[in-house]
Formats: sequence, C-alpha cells, structure tokens
Amino acid sequence: MAITTCVFDAYGTLFDVAAAARQAAVEPGFEALRDTWPDLANQWRLKQLQYTWLRAVADAHCDFWDVTQDGLDWALEATGLQGDAELRQRLLDLYWELRAYPEVPQMLKTLKQGGLQTAILSNGSPPMLDGAVQSAGIGDVLDDVLSVESVSIFKPHAKVYDLVQDRFGCARDEVLFVSSNGWDAAGASGYGFVTAWVNRAGEPMDRLPWKPAHVLSDLTSIPELAGL
Repeated sequence: MAITTCVFDAYGTLFDVAAAARQAAVEPGFEALRDTWPDLANQWRLKQLQYTWLRAVADAHCDFWDVTQDGLDWALEATGLQGDAELRQRLLDLYWELRAYPEVPQMLKTLKQGGLQTAILSNGSPPMLDGAVQSAGIGDVLDDVLSVESVSIFKPHAKVYDLVQDRFGCARDEVLFVSSNGWDAAGASGYGFVTAWVNRAGEPMDRLPWKPAHVLSDLTSIPELAGL
C-alpha cells in the first residue's frame, strides 16, 4: 500500500539533542564544559531515555521535562559538573531552542509538496515540542504534533503509535515512521508501520524481535522512501 503519512520522532531525529551542550561549551563562563560536552550530551540523552523506559514499566508516568531534568542532573554529576547552577540552567534553557538538522526543512517541504501528511510523534510534552518546532521554523510543514502526554505512557508502548491512526485515519502500512532511536524504529516496525532508522552515529542494530525496514545516515532520502 502507498505511503500517505510520514511521522517523525522529534529529539535526535528532527532536532539535534547535542546542540544544547555544544552551544553552552563555547559560551563565556562555561569553560569547564569545553572538553567534556560530548560526554555530557551522550550521558544526558542516555539517562533521559532510560528514565522513560523505567517509568513506563513501573507505571510511573511524568512529564518529559521532568525526565529531561533528571537525566541532566545525573549527567552533570557523572562528568564532575554538579553544583554549577548557572550551567545547569543554561543547558535547560538551550534545550527549548534545539536546532533542526540541516536537511530537515527542505525534506519536510518536499513531503508536503508531494501531498503527504506529516507529523511528529514524540515523548516530549506539548510545550517542549511547540518550543522546538517554533525555534526550528517548521510548523508550516507539519500537519500535527502528537505527544505521549495524551495517553500518559512513553514509547514504545502501542498506545503511543495508536495516536497516528487516531489522528489521520490511515492504515498502519500507509505510515512511514522515522526515528533516530533504533528501539523506537523497531517498536514501530512491530506495530506495523513502515520504518526508517536514522542511524547518524553508525551504531549497531538493537537486538530486538523487530527491525526497521530502512537504515539511513540522514533524512535526505525520506521523500524517495515515501514514494515521491
């Protein structure tokens, strides 16, 4: 069946989650971050995701902003930067202004010009996602921004993927779901979506029962995968 709807994870897929630490590292007053920002960014992201999985399993849902802050606090301590309240606040402020990857605006524009529906499906809360979309200037090429907050559980629970069908009324195999998280792409594959894993870092494939249909190094070829 032809693809009618392209759905994207947000953080790490459309928006560069390392941008906050990278930007803070070059700003005056945060010299301690200049050599450690890649490690901090990686630790922050890993803990942020781990806390969503643990909360989902434990039925202890919270706003994604809470796990974002908790993940940062863990990462700051792990990299020896705990106690720097000014750095912590700056990193959190920058998270609301994450940059989109360079190919994102044109890729989304091409999808819309081709008549496809486009959306974000994210663990992020609506205010966080609104901030990121507005900062990146891509609101006019998205039909909707879907948040797990409407079902109160994080990915990869099936209730999250249900949001796409509920919103667009499409069959599962009409959806091209795109994520930079291998586990998310795998979960969406098991759900029945056509999936693409954006593996920018060249990581190994996750050992899960399902695999993404496509593995990409960036988002440039998404319109082609969608049949345009």
